[in-house]
Amino acid sequence: MDTQTRRGGRYKWVALSNTTLGVLMSALDGSIVIISLPAIFRGIGLDPLAPANIGYLLWMILGYLLVSAVLVVTLGRLGDMFGRVRMYNVGFVIFSVASVALSFDPFHAGGGALWLIGWRVVQAVGGSMLTANSAAILTDAFPREQRGMALGVNQITALAGQFLGLVAGGLLAELDWRAVFWVSVPFGIFGTVWSIRSLREISRPQRARIDWGGNVTFALGTAVILASITYGIQPYGGAATGWGNPWVLGGLGAGIALLAGFCVIETRVPSPMFQLSLFRIRAFTAGNLAALLTAIARGGMQFMLIIWLQGIWLPLHGYDYEKTPLWAGIYLLPLTAGFLIAGPVSGFLSDRFGARLFSTGGLLLVAGSFLGLLALPVDFSYPAFALLLVLSGIGQGMFSAPNTSAIMSSVPDNQRGVASGMRSTFQNSGTSLSIGVFFSLMIAGLAGSLPSTLTGGLQAHGVPADVAANIAQLPPVSTLFAAFLGSNPVAHLVGPGLLNQLSPADSAALTGKEFFPNLISGPFHDGLVTVFVAAAAMALVAALASASRGKRYFHQD
Repeated sequence: MDTQTRRGGRYKWVALSNTTLGVLMSALDGSIVIISLPAIFRGIGLDPLAPANIGYLLWMILGYLLVSAVLVVTLGRLGDMFGRVRMYNVGFVIFSVASVALSFDPFHAGGGALWLIGWRVVQAVGGSMLTANSAAILTDAFPREQRGMALGVNQITALAGQFLGLVAGGLLAELDWRAVFWVSVPFGIFGTVWSIRSLREISRPQRARIDWGGNVTFALGTAVILASITYGIQPYGGAATGWGNPWVLGGLGAGIALLAGFCVIETRVPSPMFQLSLFRIRAFTAGNLAALLTAIARGGMQFMLIIWLQGIWLPLHGYDYEKTPLWAGIYLLPLTAGFLIAGPVSGFLSDRFGARLFSTGGLLLVAGSFLGLLALPVDFSYPAFALLLVLSGIGQGMFSAPNTSAIMSSVPDNQRGVASGMRSTFQNSGTSLSIGVFFSLMIAGLAGSLPSTLTGGLQAHGVPADVAANIAQLPPVSTLFAAFLGSNPVAHLVGPGLLNQLSPADSAALTGKEFFPNLISGPFHDGLVTVFVAAAAMALVAALASASRGKRYFHQD
């Protein structure tokens, strides 16, 4: 079967449907754990709000993202060398095996958390194989006049999967925390058999020597930087964050040095892992810069909206804390709807009119939605909130599909695997960076006003001044994660002994649905202003980068 035959008829639709299933699974599992963390930690008998367990909490979220950011370029390059479909099929197998192992955690407490973190890392390796090669497989299978539509469906499915994972996690956690991992098993097995039986290599693999120096320095440098950012969120000494920790600063310095060494290596080896020459293509460089900034802004929005809903808005509207993860996912569905509406349509239209108009316009819409969210009160009216979510989803859909198509069409045929991996690296790194950037901004905002607010609120309900002062000095990251997990930490902080000594009215008020949300709403809004202004600024810079991509460009092989 020649290339033209494979790009016509049924095969391209088989490739689209199978790769869409693959990226949906990978993206969904990247976020499904976020919303179900309270149930998972209860299931293994671990208190997520205990200071000693914050590291487990962070690595449950970030381990998957970190591995995805580190490995996708390497796995995309290996796809170019040994076959994109072959690497994709192996990814399905690894992903399925890890999903089974996650659902049978045999340990308890810390050991159970380490088992889950370890197998999440393995699962991320499989997911990286899927995402690193899916766009390249589609670019091979579809003629260029249909790539925008195909990549739009694929890319928007991946982005929508991040938010559908929030709903799925909330629903499945209600049944059993292990169901969060069970759900991937049948789809993984089905997708594995289907991909092995139906997908075929179109482009000829370009055998070359593996760039060990580049692979090692890139993997270590990226991992050290992202790990340092992770620990920078956690308190150090008397500081609210760890950015003054010598190990964090040293890790950032070492990571930057390793990446500098990586760039030198890549200019001197005959078959580099990371094709730096691709950055000479303006459409490729501008598209990836815009994707990185958009991923940072989108990741920050996702986490801040979860905190806003679970920690403040839903309890104020009468929802039990145990139910807030599920309902937060449901109330975020307008964002996913915007993705699904705009993504395929803009991808189809960009095939005819080019990517610049849609991508740039979409990012301007995203920036406007951030400013609109900033104007809402903490206890907002939901219709206004939902409208802004739809607009943000439409803007991100308008950007993502045409941008991905423009990036992939601008590179030579034999470098599509590594180009797909590089694109995924920028996107996944942006998501990981967003946690460090926006959580740090929010923690800094809370650190300025939360202690006095917490002290006054506790004393107003009978807590002795010295006890209230001690509680107020606890790291604000614990309060932030309590809101993120949809948990009321007041009973945990005050302790059952002291609560029993208070009047029934004061005890009920402290542990009720309104005290904690009202307590943190002021400090949270202070931090929210900083976060959404920064996110809007990133979206505007991304729009500028998108506008600078030039006219439509297709690489002539």
